Order: sequence, then C-alpha cells, then structure tokens
Amino acid sequence: MGTCGDTSPDAVHHPLFARFYARFSVAADQSAGIAAIRAELLAALSGRVIEIGAGNGLNFPHYPTSVSEVVALEPERSLRTLAVRAADGAGVPVEVVPGVAEALPVESASFDAAVMSLVLCSVRDVPRALGEVRRVLRPGGELRFFEHGLARTPGAARVQRVLDRTVWPRLFGGCHTSRDTVAALEEAGFQDIRYERFRVPERGLAAPTSPCVRGVAHNP
Repeated sequence: MGTCGDTSPDAVHHPLFARFYARFSVAADQSAGIAAIRAELLAALSGRVIEIGAGNGLNFPHYPTSVSEVVALEPERSLRTLAVRAADGAGVPVEVVPGVAEALPVESASFDAAVMSLVLCSVRDVPRALGEVRRVLRPGGELRFFEHGLARTPGAARVQRVLDRTVWPRLFGGCHTSRDTVAALEEAGFQDIRYERFRVPERGLAAPTSPCVRGVAHNP
C-alpha cells in the first residue's frame, strides 16, 4: 500500500480492508498456491534486502538463510502489527518499520535487493515509488517482483479499467487491477527485466486480479 503527497509513516490507514486482507491472504496462500509463488520469488536471495509493502508478513518464512537482514516497510498500522508478529518466527533477521513506497526512510544504495509483492497495485505514485527503489538499491542490485495487473486480452483489460475508475479502489484499500508492472519498470529505468506471466488461481473462475507477473529487474 502506498500514498502520494502525505508521506508520513502512518499515512495509510484502512482498518476494515486490513482485517479482510489479513484473513483472505492467509487463505489464498494455500488455496490459490500463492505460498509457492512467494517461495519461488525469494529463492536464492542474498545480502541485505528491503521489502516494500510487507503487509502481514507472509513473505517472511520464505526468505533463504543467505539473506543477512530484511528491512520490511508497511504503512498500514493494523497490517504492520501482524507483520511484527510474523517477523518473530522468520528464519532470518527481519525489522518491520513504518514507511511508504514513495519516500523510503533508508539510505541510498544501501541494499543488495528489494522485494515488492502485491504492492504496486495500491501505490498511488508508481513512478515515484520505483524511483525510490532504484535509489536505495546498490548499482547492479535486483528487484524481485510479484504483482497482479493488466490483462492480456482487450475485453478483460476494459473490464479492469472500468473497475479501477469506479468501485474497486474504494472497496479494496486503493488497489487497482489494470496496472502494467513490466512497462512501469521499463519506464523507471530498470534493466535486464526477466519475467513470467501466469494466472491466479491457475484453474477455475478468473477474477479481475487473476493476471499476474513475477520476475526480477536490475538497477543499472
């Protein structure tokens, strides 16, 4: 989750959505296979990592022991409380701190890798947020990303855009369904972007958030 304009640590507060997300995300990790996606996303990471929009900390158990430290930012107070609890059970050191994607409260070029997992959909200023990621990554550092986003078929994409202009962000804590993650990364200046597209859930009824992309991009 992110904000534009107000970059105070507690600028985001969606208590009703946070309660819904905390329950739904745990169930989706198992029923929709998202836990396995998280594990693949974080495999072979090493060094110092910043996770932006940590939510309730569902990525924490999947960090490999080659990671020396995770600084996990979460602006929503209720989710941050849950993330602090999750950090206690992580296999690597995790520090959970308040902060928004558009103004990361850390030094420049101080991380080997960054992780953004289901967060760009609700960041209000995506170019600014990705610029901040580039700022805090060391040269050659990598961004691991897993996001839902723009459908590849015109009809589904039209439905997503209608939802984004009307009810979806209001119901789901500022989430947007039609953002193009790969295009945003290219525009932000990331290089050597490798990714795969897939659907969540893999089978069954598709949702506006079903089109997903996972990959890695590098800071020049």
